[in-house]
Amino acid sequence: MSEDLSIIKGSKAEQYQALIPQIKALLDGEPDLVANLANTAAALKEQFNWLWVGFYLVKKDELVLAIPGTGSLYQDKKGRGVCGKAWEDKRTLIVPDVEKFPGHIACSSLSRSEIVIPILKESAVVAVLDVDSEAPDHFDETDKQYLEEIVMLIGFCI
Repeated sequence: MSEDLSIIKGSKAEQYQALIPQIKALLDGEPDLVANLANTAAALKEQFNWLWVGFYLVKKDELVLAIPGTGSLYQDKKGRGVCGKAWEDKRTLIVPDVEKFPGHIACSSLSRSEIVIPILKESAVVAVLDVDSEAPDHFDETDKQYLEEIVMLIGFCI
């Protein structure tokens, strides 16, 4: 297990490429799901300094907050908000302007853009990673590619 997180500068891709092995080290041999979600969220928050990084777990017919950032929604329904829509569609959603997303649920009035990545296990969504930024149009295909790789690592822990 990694003791210290190495924060690097560089392109977005370079930052992810340096962070992913560190996240793997954090997850390696740790059986506790909450610890794995918390460590992953903290590593992402530290590296990228996003407004909010959190995980929601699917519990029956709701998404229930497992690992929060600051000020967050506790529960959400399938199809409701960005997280619920990503759960329903079983695909990553990039929202360049949250104010233009129908039914957006604001965890913070500072949020301007969002990316939500579903975590699948045996083709069912078991959780979602939710990331918000204060900057409009912050997330792109690079974030999608690497965050999907990271949630695949989490999927093995669930």
